[in-house]
Amino acid sequence: MSKQLFGTDGIRGVPGTYPLDDATLERVGAALGLYLESEASPASAKPRVLFGRDTRESGPHIEECIARGLATSGVETVSAGVLTTPGVAWLVRNEGFAAGVVISASHNPYHDNGVKLVSSSGMKFSDAVEAQIEREILAQSSRHSAASPRLRTDPKLDEDYLDSLRADVLEGANLSSLKIVLDCANGAASDLAPQLFRSLGAEVVAINVQPDGRNINAGCGSLHPEGMQKKVAEAKANLGVAFDGDADRAIFSCAAGRIVNGDGVLLSMGRYMQAHGTLKGPAIVGTTMANLGLERALEKTGLKLVRTDVGDRYVLEEMQRSGANLGGEQSGHILFLDDATTGDGMLTAVKIASLVALEGPLASLVADLKIYPQIIVNVRVRSKPPLDTLPEVAALLAQSARELGNSGRIVLRYSGTEPLARVMVEAERDEDVHHWSEALASALHSSIGA
Repeated sequence: MSKQLFGTDGIRGVPGTYPLDDATLERVGAALGLYLESEASPASAKPRVLFGRDTRESGPHIEECIARGLATSGVETVSAGVLTTPGVAWLVRNEGFAAGVVISASHNPYHDNGVKLVSSSGMKFSDAVEAQIEREILAQSSRHSAASPRLRTDPKLDEDYLDSLRADVLEGANLSSLKIVLDCANGAASDLAPQLFRSLGAEVVAINVQPDGRNINAGCGSLHPEGMQKKVAEAKANLGVAFDGDADRAIFSCAAGRIVNGDGVLLSMGRYMQAHGTLKGPAIVGTTMANLGLERALEKTGLKLVRTDVGDRYVLEEMQRSGANLGGEQSGHILFLDDATTGDGMLTAVKIASLVALEGPLASLVADLKIYPQIIVNVRVRSKPPLDTLPEVAALLAQSARELGNSGRIVLRYSGTEPLARVMVEAERDEDVHHWSEALASALHSSIGA
C-alpha cells in the first residue's frame, strides 16, 4: 500500500517545510493520539508517549509541535531529551509506554530531520498502522490546543537504558583491559556512550562529543570513520567505534587500523554465537549489499547468509519469519534480537568490545574475511519498468551470469525514493567489476535513461 508521508524510516524532510511544518507535525501528534485512544481499553490508564531526539537544533521545536497535537487527545507525554533511537525503542517496550516518538534524521546532515513512530512493542508500527495514521493526518484540518503541554522530563530513563546495555556484556568479558576510541558523531550518543564504556571499566578516548545543533554527522561518525581510525593509531587503542547521529549504527576500527563494517560484525559475532550455542538456526540475515566475502567466510563454518532487500525493516521481517536472532546491514545496523527489537550501535559496540576482551584483536577475528571488489553505479531514469523487460539489460545479465559464475554477483534495483536505477557489481577481479558495471549502466541509460 502506497504512503505519502511515511517512508521506510518514518517521515523525513527539512524542518519548517512540508511535511515537517508546524501544522503537519501537530496533526501527526493528533493522529497518533487518536490511534492510541482507539486501541486502549476503557479501564486502562491514559496512554503515555515517550519522546527522544538527537542533537539537531530543530529537534526541540518539532517535539513541542507533536506534543501539542497529542495533547488534544489527552495523551500524557514524557521526554527523555537527547537519547538514541534504540534507547527510545528499549524504554517504550520495557517501561510501559503506549508509543514512542523519535525525532532524528539518523546519518543525514543537521538541516534535515525526521519523525519515527515506535509501537509499544519497541518496533516500528506496521505498514497498515502507519497507513491508518497517515490517512488521519491528511484528513485533519489544522487544530491547535490552547497551550503547549509541559513535557515532563524523566532523568532516570537514561540510566535504565544504560543498565540494560551493561547487562549485555558477553559472559566472562572484562573491558578494563581495553582502550577504546568512541566517535559519537556529535549526536545522540555523545554523553551516553562514553558514560557507558567508562562504567564498564574501559579507558575511553571520546571524540566528536560536543554537539552544537549543527555539527551532527559533519565529517565524523559512521559515514566518515577516518578520524576515528586515525585516533585509534594515535592513542594506541585496542578498538575504535564510530556511531551515526542517532546511534543505531556502529562501524569499527581494529588496532591495526582496518575498518570493520557490519559484514565483519556479523562474521565475528556469528562465529562466537555458534560456538557458544546461542545462535538460533544455521543462518544469519543480511541484505543484497552484504559482501560476497562474508557469504564465503560463513560457509566455512557451516553458516548460511540469507539476503533481503536493503533496509532494516526487511532484515527484521526475515529474522522474525525464520527465527534467526542475528542479522544486519553492511552499514553497521546490526540486530541482536535476543537483546533488542531494533539495531543499536551501543549494543553492537558492547558486544564487539566484549569479544575483543575475550578472544583478542578484532583484526584476527576477521582475518579471513576477504572483501571482494564492489562498485555501485547510479543511473538516472525516466521510468521504472521491470528490469527483465529491457532486452539489452536482460541479455547482459544472462551473459554476466555465465562468465562470472560463482566468482561474482550483480544486483540491479530501483531506488525507492529517487528516479535512479542502481547497479551493484561484485567480483574477485577489479577488471570484471568495472567491465560489467559500465556495460550495464550504459545499457540502462540507453534503454530508460533520463
